[in-house]
Amino acid sequence: MSPSQNFDSIWVFHGEAAQFASGVFSTKAKAEDWITRHQLTGILTCYPVDTGVYQWAIDRQYFQPHKEYQCSPRFIGRFTSASQEHEHYANGKRESDSDEDPAESRNDISDQ
Repeated sequence: MSPSQNFDSIWVFHGEAAQFASGVFSTKAKAEDWITRHQLTGILTCYPVDTGVYQWAIDRQYFQPHKEYQCSPRFIGRFTSASQEHEHYANGKRESDSDEDPAESRNDISDQ
């Protein structure tokens, strides 16, 4: 990868029961190759670069804070959004999300 290459987003893998991410990738394909090779279980999520998910979700109208605590550092620091592209894996294989209701998961935001 050349230093001049710019990314609008990156892929982050968070293994099952892990406290921290275990891999960061420039492409989904590279991440999936790694997940498959090591037969991992967890979630692969696309994150915006140079902004937090909280601001990203507000800018795209996926979330609007309506309560005071939703503007707090604690809330912002823990904020996640199901609107981010993501995939679930079990033993290195992508799980189907066909049972998921898109309207239900669209704004699955972390709480307090």
